[in-house]
Amino acid sequence: MGAGRKPKLGFVDRLLVTLIHLRHGLPHAVLAELFSVDRSTVSAAIRQVRPLLAARGFAVPDRPGLRLKTLEDLFAYAEAEGVELRLDGAETQVRRPQAGRPGRRAFVSGKRRQNTIKTTTFSDGQGRMLLSGVVRPGRMHDQTAVRSEGIAEQFRHRPGVKAEVDSGYQGLAKEFPGQVSAPPKSPKGDACDGDKYAWREARRRQSSARICVEHTNAELRQWAPLRRFTGRRETYAETHIAIACLVSDRAAKRPRRSQPSTELVLARAIAY
Repeated sequence: MGAGRKPKLGFVDRLLVTLIHLRHGLPHAVLAELFSVDRSTVSAAIRQVRPLLAARGFAVPDRPGLRLKTLEDLFAYAEAEGVELRLDGAETQVRRPQAGRPGRRAFVSGKRRQNTIKTTTFSDGQGRMLLSGVVRPGRMHDQTAVRSEGIAEQFRHRPGVKAEVDSGYQGLAKEFPGQVSAPPKSPKGDACDGDKYAWREARRRQSSARICVEHTNAELRQWAPLRRFTGRRETYAETHIAIACLVSDRAAKRPRRSQPSTELVLARAIAY
């Protein structure tokens, strides 16, 4: 401590530079002009502060001081508190690798036809972020990530945890039918109108329960680097987690909203 050359930016200024870069995606050269320092000073400040933000963990609603850092922490918390999870994947466009680079095709998303990196976000029933990460190349399917990143293993070890998912996790719902709820499969073309109506109603209710995690992913898209990441792909995971931890701080302070009922009720009494 105290050895070497004194930094041109104090810790508060380095933190401010990093937050501006993460929020607005300003280039290092622009930040250097704003703070009247060299570009290398800004780059060094971001490299120092960004991992500190990413290592903080995710804030927990109504539990000040408690932070979740791993999938094990998340599932242990969900089981202990009886929290029903929502999980969903998201894609962020990244720069295309140079021609001939090994593993170039691994980042080409089959859905968006672009070079992307995928992540998985977990939230509670109020849409408050609990964890975001599980970073993988864009070509990898959500179901493959479930198996390779240990999400399925956590459901196996924590049988009391329940979750709502979209149709991309049908395999997970099939493996854990009592824990994971996915949209019901559509009836066959020759099905009666009653079956079709029941399917639409079940799908509507499941979508209503799951849609809050889509809003959580939308909160991440308010930060410029997660709309289109122009930096080095090797730093994306750290950038994503640092931003997600900051978003979780704000989400944890959000007051609990009342849960509207999705049950069908009669508008007026019917005389028989």
